[in-house]
Amino acid sequence: QILRIFASDRQNIQLVLYQNALFGMGNPLLDICAVVDKDFLDKYGLKTNDQILAEEKHKEMFEEIVKKFKVEYHAGGATQNSVKVAQWMIQEPHKVATFFGCIGKDKFGKILKEKAEEAHVEAHYYEQTEEPTGTCAACITGDNRSLVANLAAANCYKKEKHLDLEENWKLVEKAQVYYIAGFFLTVSLESILKVAKHASENNKIFCLNLSAPFICEFFKEALMKVMPYVDILFGNETEAATFAQERGFETEDIEEIAKKAQSLPKENKKRQRIVVFTQGKEGTVMTKGDKVETFPVLKIDQSEIVDTTGAGDAFVGGFLSQLVQDKTFEQCIRAGHYAANVIIRHAGCTFPEKPDFH
Repeated sequence: QILRIFASDRQNIQLVLYQNALFGMGNPLLDICAVVDKDFLDKYGLKTNDQILAEEKHKEMFEEIVKKFKVEYHAGGATQNSVKVAQWMIQEPHKVATFFGCIGKDKFGKILKEKAEEAHVEAHYYEQTEEPTGTCAACITGDNRSLVANLAAANCYKKEKHLDLEENWKLVEKAQVYYIAGFFLTVSLESILKVAKHASENNKIFCLNLSAPFICEFFKEALMKVMPYVDILFGNETEAATFAQERGFETEDIEEIAKKAQSLPKENKKRQRIVVFTQGKEGTVMTKGDKVETFPVLKIDQSEIVDTTGAGDAFVGGFLSQLVQDKTFEQCIRAGHYAANVIIRHAGCTFPEKPDFH
C-alpha cells in the first residue's frame, strides 16, 4: 500500500535543491563594456563577433576604451556568468552554485567578490598578488560584441594551491552538475581533468563549452583530452564550424556536426553525450538519442536588444538551473532561451531582480 502511494506520488515530489549542487570553475573577469565604432575595431584588428585573448597590441586599447567611450563595469567571465544566471533562475536556496577561479588582491578583485555575494553564488577565489584581477573589454557595435580578455590573475589558477585543498575539494564532491567553459583550458588543464574524472567516476554530469573558435583551433589537444569526460557539450554555430573543421568532420551541416561530436569516445557509458549548439536568433540544435532536434528561440524585436555580450553564458545558466533540478532536456533548453532573452535586454550579463519563468 505504502509503495503504491509512493509510486503514484512520485511525480509530485519536488526535488529538494541543496547548496553547492552546481559547481563552476573558470576565469573571473571584470567586464569593461562600451558601445564603440567600427574605426575602433579596425584600429585594433577586431572582428565584430569574436572572442580573443589580449596581445601586446591591445594593451593601449584598455586605456583608450575608458577614455574615449562611456564604459560600464560588470562582473564577468563566461563560467562565472553562467553559474550566476543559474542561481538567479533558481532563486532559493542561495548558494546552490559554487565558483572557483583566481583574482588579484585589488579593487577589481574586491568588486568581483561583492558581485558574487550579491548574486548569492558561493565564490571561493584563489587570491594572489603577482597579477592584477583579469579584465575583458566588451566592444559593442549594434547587436554584435567583440570580446578581448586580458586574463592576468585568472591565468594564475593553481590546482595544488586551491583545488586540491581539502576544504575546497569537499565543495567539488558535494556537487552533482559541473560546468567549465572552454576558456579555462588555456589556464589549468589539470584542474579541469581532476573535476571531469571525479564527475565521470561518480556518474555525475560534466558540462563543457567550446567557448570560442580559437579554443577549438589552438587548444584542441587540451580540448580532446577532456572530451571523453564530457556529458553535455555546449557551443554556438561559429565554434561548431571551427570544431568540425579541426576534427576533419567534412561537413558544415550543424546537425551533422552535433551528431559527430556526440559520437566521439566517452568514458562514462552510463550517459550518452548530449550536444547543444545555439545559433543566435536561429533555433538551438540538440542531439537526443540518435535524433537531432531544433528548438526555436523566443522572438525579440531588434529595438529591444541592448547588448548580446552575455547571451551564450545566460543560455547555459538557464539550462543548468533546470538540469540541476533533474528537469527534462526540453525544459532545460526552454529555460536557456528564456534567460538569454532576458539578458540581451540589459547591459553586460545583468538581469532584473527575479525571473518570470514557469
